[in-house]
Amino acid sequence: MSAEATNPATPVPLTAGVQRRRGRARLDLRRLGRAALMGPATRDRLPDAIGHVVEAHRAHYPDADLEPLRRAYVLAESSHRGQTRKSGEPYITHPLAVTLILAQLGAEITTLTASLLHDTVEDTDVTLDQVRAEFGDDVCYLVDGVTKLEKVDYGAAAEPETFRKMLVATGNDVRVMSIKLADRLHNMRTLGVMRPEKQARIAKVTRDVLIPLAERLGVQALKTELEDLVFAILHPEEYAEVKALIDANAASEGDPLGDIAGEVRGVLREAGIAAEVLIRPRHFLSVHRVHRKRGELRASDYGRLLVLVNEDADCYGVLGELHTCFTPVVSEFKDFIAVPKFNLYQSLHTAVARPDGQVAEVLIRTHQMHQVAEAGVVALRNPYAPPSEEPSDRAEDERVDPTRPGWLSRLLDWQQAAPDPDTFWSTLREDLAQDREIAVFRPDGGTLGLPAGASCVDAAYAQYGEDAHACIGARVNGRLATLSTVLRDGDTVQLLMGQDATSGPSSEVRLTTPARQLRGSRSDAGSPRIRRPRPPPRHRPACGRPNRGRRPPRPAARPPTSRARPPRAPWWTARARPYASRGAVHRCRPTPSPPSPYAVAS
Repeated sequence: MSAEATNPATPVPLTAGVQRRRGRARLDLRRLGRAALMGPATRDRLPDAIGHVVEAHRAHYPDADLEPLRRAYVLAESSHRGQTRKSGEPYITHPLAVTLILAQLGAEITTLTASLLHDTVEDTDVTLDQVRAEFGDDVCYLVDGVTKLEKVDYGAAAEPETFRKMLVATGNDVRVMSIKLADRLHNMRTLGVMRPEKQARIAKVTRDVLIPLAERLGVQALKTELEDLVFAILHPEEYAEVKALIDANAASEGDPLGDIAGEVRGVLREAGIAAEVLIRPRHFLSVHRVHRKRGELRASDYGRLLVLVNEDADCYGVLGELHTCFTPVVSEFKDFIAVPKFNLYQSLHTAVARPDGQVAEVLIRTHQMHQVAEAGVVALRNPYAPPSEEPSDRAEDERVDPTRPGWLSRLLDWQQAAPDPDTFWSTLREDLAQDREIAVFRPDGGTLGLPAGASCVDAAYAQYGEDAHACIGARVNGRLATLSTVLRDGDTVQLLMGQDATSGPSSEVRLTTPARQLRGSRSDAGSPRIRRPRPPPRHRPACGRPNRGRRPPRPAARPPTSRARPPRAPWWTARARPYASRGAVHRCRPTPSPPSPYAVAS
């Protein structure tokens, strides 16, 4: 998208770390540029410049028709010919790198074709009509979805409106956002030649918007690398500290994590479970988070064990063997297979300890789960192809439809209620900042994905939309609860709806999701659907109706009396008067003694 790059000879801070984590060499973009300048190849063979893309794509699709990919490269190369990036490389190297990223994740041919053409409409004379005529409506829609809006037309609102356009396009085709994420990843890799202030601005937008979107789409391979790149730009001192810790651990003697992996392989071999045990090093930001949480790191904290099996039942078999032969850390166990995450992630998480005190975190999943965990919606091949199997009984579950996940539906709902670009931009960042979501269950067995901290009001709006104004109560786990009750992951929520459409929750109830906040602000402005209650009275008398928040009038001051109160007799002059019946003695108010006849007048 952007004609910004860095000189390959200039060292980028994250290059060594990313290569160490991924274990594959970075492509020589200058060689690809020279191959691109040689011009289009003949129709009989594919151009040499897309050889790496073809090789990566055939690893996932051995029988794929590559003719659309060849024609897309020919059009992109001829359109971008003469354009260069700031590093001096031919501009065609950028679409090629973006396409290679998607091909390695397992994207299908339509997505790869659109990724090759994603900058042609924006930066060249190619029009959308030409793309539609040569490649079809699907490729044209993807190219249009990732094309940025011009600052000449939108001014300062160009960036928010561009993301609004991408979100709307993603609502119809999630492959739009996958192309945008791959495009931003390559731009972040080649951001070294930009001014420091521009690097920081791009990194902040990536951190606030694109990384949360990658998390929600389940594309962990792109998310982790983007996090490391942003971490190196925005926090260079912390990044250098983490890099020194990783280098020191790599140079230290002994490998406790490797020893535990060997023991796990032996246990599974004896149990007859076919499994592949791998060591996954933590990326830089993950090490930084663990270091801040636990303080001094052990050697086994720099990575995790990944156990890959063939069947879902084998996951639980591996879990039983590990908990039998090792000491399990019960607090670290999580079952994301029975209850998947909102981004399609499935896995078993646990941790086991050895007698020497080394603790290893273990991830257990199938090969298919691993592919979805790494590539997310990209690994679903063509999610819009006609289904070959019968529909599932859980069709109402929002996780079953990866083309329109629940969080995306909520974003599309409230973006229509935010016509102001500044309001949309701030609300989008606020919603995406809630990087943790919970899953609550409905009585019919369906699930609702809500952000952490959501209340019953949020669940009502997520399930019923505007009709949630009539919600009068809820049952959480079978017990009556107020609408302001904060829900936890795994709760069962039954919403109680009233017949009066004008009734609704109090305005004092905290609304968590931006969609609910926008609806609340509209209702406060005069919407007749929600009745705003009176503020609670500050004083309530002992009986009768409340006084509408007003304090009772103070009693009038007692007027001073001119008559002086008679003096009280001293206590020793008090006498006890006998009670009338049974000779009881009743002590009452003392009375003054009569005057003595022997008193001498003074």
